[in-house]
Order: sequence, then C-alpha cells, then structure tokens
Amino acid sequence: MEVSDEEFQQLINQALSELPGEHAKNIKNVAILFDYQPTEEQRTRLHLHPRQTLLGLYEGTPLSERQGRDSVLPDRITLFKGPLAMNATDLKQLKENIKHTIWHEIAHYYGLNHEHIKELE
Repeated sequence: MEVSDEEFQQLINQALSELPGEHAKNIKNVAILFDYQPTEEQRTRLHLHPRQTLLGLYEGTPLSERQGRDSVLPDRITLFKGPLAMNATDLKQLKENIKHTIWHEIAHYYGLNHEHIKELE
C-alpha cells in the first residue's frame, strides 16, 4: 500500500489523538517521527537479521530508569513507513498498525519490556 509522506503524517496524528488513557497523553519530551526504513546502525544495534522487519523504535531513557533526572535531548519514537505500509491492505489497517506501534513504543518509554507489553495486549 502506498501513501504520501503527508498522508502518513496525518495517520500518525490521528492515531496519537485516538490513543486511550492518560499514559499516552502524558508523554513528555518525546519526538514522534517517521522514516522509511531503520538505518543500518539501528539494525546493527538491535541485532536484526536481514529478513527481520521493524515497525517502530523507541530510543531514549525509559522513565523507569531516569531516577528523577530529565534528559537533555528528547527521546525518540520512530515509525517505519515502509514496513508499516507493507503490512497493510488499506488505509484503515495502516492507521491501526500505526496506532498499535505507537502504543507499543510508548510502553517502552514507560519502561515496559516486550514480555509485559504482550501481557497487556
């Protein structure tokens, strides 16, 4: 499925506005961006195999590890347009994929690991 960068950004904005709960609304100092694919540096750091895909990535210091310190630079959540679009057959499904991926990465911001996130899902 193909969408323009502007359409993709609009889907991100819509998904963010629809996320439930105060946790999604209370994130601070986090840039939410998108890129087409993860960089080689990101893939290497995450030990991804050549055929593995990545829909989103949280980069920063989770709140649970800050111990009262604020980061100077904002944390980042990056959504990867290529894999997200490839896993969708229409705009509705793409928006849901974006929404789920943002929620997942926000959970990492709060310090949750993959096991705990799967339990919550």
